Amino acid sequence: MLIGLSGYLTGYDGTYPFDKPGDKYNGTHYEGMRIFCTALGAAIVPMSFHTVWDMTGSLTASTFAAAYILFDIGMLILNRYILLDPPLIFFMTASVMGMARVSRLTREAASFSTRWWIWLAFTGSMLACTISVKFVGLFVVLLVGLHTASDLWDVLGDLSLPISHTVRQLVARALTLIVLPIILYASFFYIHLTVLNRSGSGDGFYSSGFQSNLIGNSLYNVSMPRQVAYGAVVTLKNHKTGGGYLHSHNHLYPKGFGARQQQVTTYSHKDDNNKWLIKPYDKQALENVTLIKHGDLVRLEHLQTRRNLHSHREQAPVTKKHLQVTCYGEEGQGDTNDVWMVQIVGGKTGQTVETVTSRLTFYHYIERCVLTTTSKQLPKWGFEQQEVTCNPNIRDKAAQWNVEDNQFDKLPSVNFQVYAPGFISRFFESHAVMLQGNAGLKPKEGEVTSRPWQWPINYRGQFFSGSDHRVYLLGNPIIWWSNLVFLALFLIIFGVEIIRYQRNSATPPSSTVTAPNAPTPDATKWQLLRAALWLFGGWLIHYLPFFAMGRVLYFHHYFPALVFNSMLAGKCKNLTQMPRHFRAH
Repeated sequence: MLIGLSGYLTGYDGTYPFDKPGDKYNGTHYEGMRIFCTALGAAIVPMSFHTVWDMTGSLTASTFAAAYILFDIGMLILNRYILLDPPLIFFMTASVMGMARVSRLTREAASFSTRWWIWLAFTGSMLACTISVKFVGLFVVLLVGLHTASDLWDVLGDLSLPISHTVRQLVARALTLIVLPIILYASFFYIHLTVLNRSGSGDGFYSSGFQSNLIGNSLYNVSMPRQVAYGAVVTLKNHKTGGGYLHSHNHLYPKGFGARQQQVTTYSHKDDNNKWLIKPYDKQALENVTLIKHGDLVRLEHLQTRRNLHSHREQAPVTKKHLQVTCYGEEGQGDTNDVWMVQIVGGKTGQTVETVTSRLTFYHYIERCVLTTTSKQLPKWGFEQQEVTCNPNIRDKAAQWNVEDNQFDKLPSVNFQVYAPGFISRFFESHAVMLQGNAGLKPKEGEVTSRPWQWPINYRGQFFSGSDHRVYLLGNPIIWWSNLVFLALFLIIFGVEIIRYQRNSATPPSSTVTAPNAPTPDATKWQLLRAALWLFGGWLIHYLPFFAMGRVLYFHHYFPALVFNSMLAGKCKNLTQMPRHFRAH
């Protein structure tokens, strides 16, 4: 929404589709959106400087960390395009900067001052913004949460402060770092669902009720019969989150994938191949208006090809433990394997099927299985649509469907707005759809992807265009490879110091002569080590989870972790100068 707003304010009219990298803009006013993203990306450098400064008080470490981000060609490339990454990294870095500033003010006994409250609220707001850009914003929420718990533990351990002070600290941080981000996050989505209220290509991923709120959708402000009758032309939507429409097309299953009959799939977009005619099981039509009830036997005829929905004792094309579902017959005529029993989930004998609200299962009368979708993608011969099967496990949760479109002139119609859900329902549904869609992202044909182990070593970059003007995202090898050296150096220094501490060989702070009010060498050393440990933790939290992800991954996913690695490099540069620092004291 922020990128859209920046475009709107600078003349972008919303018509250019941004289909693929390398397309010509042809006069489109894209400059405002680029400037917006680049400005956010540029701000990462000074915020990184201030983060390291608040953690260490070292000008050398702060400058070194900011320079590592400033002079990395990968960051420069990433921040010059209209992408989600610049705002994501901007808000993430702002959250960490706020975290460091609050910790510093707490150490300086400035708790509950106006500055302290402002920075706490700033941190909470930036957390809400980070997770609002991408779900990986949860990683920085985890980091700030752990750091806050550490700060509260330190406050609790300060015997000069009463317990009531710790309780006040806990309440203040809960309000600003938990309650405030939740309120802001929900508010952002309220604005999102209010302003972005038009139909688009992804409508089919959402429930029928959700779609009825979208201007331009076929369900928006539309009227149709409340009950479903024999002779109605309907579309059937799978009831699970992100479920598609029952779909068929005039192509056969290839040899070796069950019977060579017409394919049946689920498809997330609306078209005429999603339409089915509901007929009695023993005749083509009924003269009188007869409502469909729980337990009725029906046939479903594909409207475009005039073949009936069918299953038989053949293995499904992908899920071999299920039975194949096809369309079979000619001109609506088939065989007994076309008969399905309609059952309303939780329904009773005589209960009528209703549009949208009734959850239905279709039980195959001969094979004793239920019509379901496995969510597995078919190969290219199935146009990469999702597999439909007949599952012998009749309790399969993915076997629930609802009638969405219901075309039947002989019944009175009601306005579809009666099915429209409220904000809370749409809020949770949109998140469920996003999480499922994100987890199921697969690479496109010919697309260059990468694995997490390749990212830190700068092994393989990412093409940002495929035209004559090629843009290739790749990091500065000097910066990236030296970052790895500093990672290793930190682990060595931290390990050595932990061993020295355990063996009590470190010089006690009290035995060191220092200037009045000056920090002791050990205190300074442990402050630097602790600050470096938090940045190392930030790198781990933003990097390791990608190894467990099954979705498609790209090189640019590493850049949030890179920011922490670069700030850690500045700290390590400072750690290597500790002996000189101590001599100065």
